[in-house]
Amino acid sequence: MSTSGCEYCSNYVYDEELDSYSCGVDMDEDDYERLLAGRHAEGCPFFAAGDEYQVVKHQAI
Repeated sequence: MSTSGCEYCSNYVYDEELDSYSCGVDMDEDDYERLLAGRHAEGCPFFAAGDEYQVVKHQAI
């Protein structure tokens, strides 16, 4: 999954219980299996580029 650039995805969220980052997308078993098997030529279909400015703007309020 490292080829999809998870660390730059807005769905890559920190889980305090696990003390690590993980994908926040609600995938079903078939989607997850396809992702792990690498059957997406273009990468992760759930990738959404994180908007750093939106995060900072939200924190400033």
